[in-house]
Formats: sequence, structure tokens, C-alpha cells
Amino acid sequence: MNIPENDSGIKTQRYKLLFNLPIKLNEKKDYLITGMEYNRFDVGYSRDFSFDKSELIRFHVVDMNLGFITRWNENWNFVTILTPRMASNFTSGTITDDFFMNATAALWKEQPNADRPFRIVLGLTYNSTTGLPVPLPLISYYRKFHPKWSYTLGIPRSTFKHHINKRHALEMALFLDGYFINIQDNIVLPDSQIASKISFTALVATVGYQYNLSKNMSLFLMAGRSLEQEGKLRNDDQGDVFLLNDESNLYIRTGFKIGIF
Repeated sequence: MNIPENDSGIKTQRYKLLFNLPIKLNEKKDYLITGMEYNRFDVGYSRDFSFDKSELIRFHVVDMNLGFITRWNENWNFVTILTPRMASNFTSGTITDDFFMNATAALWKEQPNADRPFRIVLGLTYNSTTGLPVPLPLISYYRKFHPKWSYTLGIPRSTFKHHINKRHALEMALFLDGYFINIQDNIVLPDSQIASKISFTALVATVGYQYNLSKNMSLFLMAGRSLEQEGKLRNDDQGDVFLLNDESNLYIRTGFKIGIF
């Protein structure tokens, strides 16, 4: 992912590696899901701040995923996912404040072989980095209403897709992106406030292209713009202490995907 420099003088690049492996447990088609996700953020600044920004150059987020999928009834599957997370600039190894815990529970119904394939996911997700002490809704409804057209409506992502043929597809998407990361060496601001966390949130609209190398492998490229975005320094209580960036900007992302489940 690349967010070029904008009027705030900040640019961001992200490198992401995600791997999840489903392990079939029995003939009921219960699955254990194990995996991990790694994100590295490189942030560049072309303007000066009234504090030392050397702690704000490179960040890492490491998730370990442990999930379970079981048949709830004839139509629905029940999915639970536990995600321990380390998110930090890791200037001094790891410390307690680098660790976070996220969890998801959802019901999932799918009919991929129907005349009009669809998928419904309804659930709750708890993310310790949102600053909200309650589970948040997870909603997704996918429908392929025509051999060449499909859409997904939901939170945090909605899409509208044109399947040109088996190899090529175009997509419009609206989604939320961002991060919340610990800063190990606290930053003292000129007003004597202490910054111990950094966060970035963006509502992004993109158009994209996907090239399917096979049924399970694809390359993709998307480009668009953030409609709203905020980069902030926060204190230990997740309160705002300094606004880094609130200017809308270009958003570019590309990658390679393999789907085995």
C-alpha cells in the first residue's frame, strides 16, 4: 500500500503478509484455522514538528490467528476467531504495552453453487485498539446477481464488481483502513502532554482490477482516494494529544492472493 505525500507533508507505505491455514477436524466439516498476519508501516515526513519524530518512522503489527468453524445447523456455520496482537515501533524489544487482544464471533451462511450465489456473515468483533469497550457489528452480504456482476454490502467493506470473464474483473470499493500502534519511548509534546500511541483511520473509495491466474490465485491493483482520514498521537487513555494529518489523499494498493478455502 502507498499513500503519497499530501499537504500535511506525510507519506505512508505498508507491506503486508497474511497466511491462514484451515485444518479439517472431522467429517462434519469442522475446521481449525491457524495463521498469522504481519504489517510493516514506513512513514516519511517532509515538514518539521516541535518534537522528536525519530520514534515515528517505522512500525510493526503482528497478529496470530486462531479460529474455529463448526456447523451451527443445516444452513449456518459458526465462526470464532481469537487474535493476539503485537503492535509497536519495537525500539527496545517487546514490552507489555505492545500487546493487544482482538476477538470475533459470527454466523456464516453461503450457497456458492446456487443460480445466484450469495454469502451472509453476521457477527460481533471486539478490537481493543478502537478505544470502545464494547463489541462492534460485523456485517457482510455478498450476492452474484448476474454471471458478470456481483456486490458486497457491509461493515467495514462494500464492493461492486464486474466479472469481465474468468481472468479479468473490475471493482469499485468503499472500506475502512487504519492502525493503532504503541510507541515504546513516550514522546513529550511542547504542551507537556505525553504521546504513547499513534493511530490512523481512513474511509477509502477505490477502483480496482483483478487478474485471476487460476481459480485460487489472483493479482490485484486498486487506486483511489481517502474521503476522510486522521492520523493522531494519543495518550495511554487513548485521548487525542496531537493531530498529525487530516488531509485526504491518494491511496494505491497492489498484491497477490491465494485462496485455498
